[in-house]
This record gives sequence, C-alpha cells and structure tokens, in this order.
Amino acid sequence: MRIKIASWNVNSVRIRLESVARFVHEFAPDVLCLQEIKVTADRFPGDFFRELGFGEVAVNGNRHYHGVAVLSRLPLAGVTHRAWCGKADGRHLQVELPGGIELHNFYVPSGGDIPDPEQNDKFAHKLDFLAEMAEWFADRARPDARRVMLGDLNVAPLEVDVWSHKQLLNVVSHTPVEVEALGRVQASHDWVDGVRHFIPPPERLYSWWSYRARDWQASDRGRRLDHVWVTPALVPALAAAEIAKAARGWERPSDHAPVLVTLDV
Repeated sequence: MRIKIASWNVNSVRIRLESVARFVHEFAPDVLCLQEIKVTADRFPGDFFRELGFGEVAVNGNRHYHGVAVLSRLPLAGVTHRAWCGKADGRHLQVELPGGIELHNFYVPSGGDIPDPEQNDKFAHKLDFLAEMAEWFADRARPDARRVMLGDLNVAPLEVDVWSHKQLLNVVSHTPVEVEALGRVQASHDWVDGVRHFIPPPERLYSWWSYRARDWQASDRGRRLDHVWVTPALVPALAAAEIAKAARGWERPSDHAPVLVTLDV
C-alpha cells in the first residue's frame, strides 16, 4: 500500500479552501496535515474536506495563530495531542495510520524577531518547545517504531536550506542555537529527513517565501521550514518526496508550500 502524506502550513484554512481543493486535485494526498489553521475545532470546515474525500477529520484548533489538523482518506486511530510546555495552544496532533504508523503533526513556535531568549520570551518558548520534543521522543524511541513526524518546524537546519547562510545566521529560524536544538530533536529518535533522503545537499531547497518580497519567485529568498521525518524503521518504505513550490504562486497563497512524502508500506 502506498500512502502519500502532505504537510502544509496553510496560514488560515478558511481563506485558503480554493487552494486546498486545487492542491488535493493536483497532488492527490492520502493524508493531509495542516498547520496554522487559525480556527477552533467547532468552526473547522470538516464537511468541505469530507466532500474532497477525506473521511477522517482530526483537529486541534485555536482561534488565533495556531492550530493543526489531520485529514485522511485512510482510517485514523489513537487521535490525541499534547500541551507542549504546558500550553494548550493547538501545536500538536497525534494519530495512528494503518500499519501501525504513528504520525505527529507539529507547529513549532516561530520565535519572534529577536534571537535572544533573555530579551524575547517567544524565542525562549521556541527553544523550550524543541527541548521538550527532544526529551519526549528520546524517552519513547524504539528501533521498531514506525513513526512520521512532520509540520512547520520553523527551523531551516542546513546551509542550503536558506537563500543566504551568512546573512541569516542571526535571523530567527536559522540561528546556530535553533539549528542545534532541532538537531537534538532529530537525534532523539534517529529521525531521517524524508525530503533530503531524495533531494540531498548541495541542492538548495525551500518551502517558505516571505510575503514581503515584491516578486518572491524572482528573488527566491526562501527557507526550508517545513519538514517530514521518519524513524529508521520506515526508511525502507520511503518512495518519493517533493515540495509543491507552484502552490506558493497560486491566488491568495500561503507563504508556505506543501511538502509531500510517499511511503510504500
């Protein structure tokens, strides 16, 4: 069985429904994981997604700038979520896919503008969040665990994951302290980067382009903030990966592009 899993920071789901429908029709994901849905569970447009063929709708919503959802054509079990750092702000959703695949959908805090935890509470929260993720997964790591961890992790870890490593070293999302923190998360379960498994460095790869750019495509000043990782037990199942960059150029786009990984399980 092949399972195509997509992750997309949709940046307000209710105003992107047309783009979501287009993405589903063109890329045909079996499981669609959304971040920054900006809506509570009771107001989430579940019927819209059911009409698109997603019979399973799981939501951990938030009416502000957070919230995540998992839409699936496949049966879901074990739907739950965790309040990371003690905050019930809709940044995580855990589900189980067929074949005993445990999927975690994350929206890691962006961290604000100042990369100093002493001066910026948002940046301190981001580092605490990543530290808690690393500890939590390390405590649960097993060689046979079939897990997928994805979402807007808000860190571009590699030099070729940003348009200019030198110019972004002091910019939140690519600072050394964030890269190190995300590295500890990756090491906590020996996670394998599903996209870089197929598109390794030195190829530059981005999933986010700022709204501030007059012509985002011409300047191409992007960052790879969105990720799909798998545990070692699922590496043999990796079949394909891509970033749907074209979606960034659609009408009323999110500033993020969807990321897709296909598993042959």
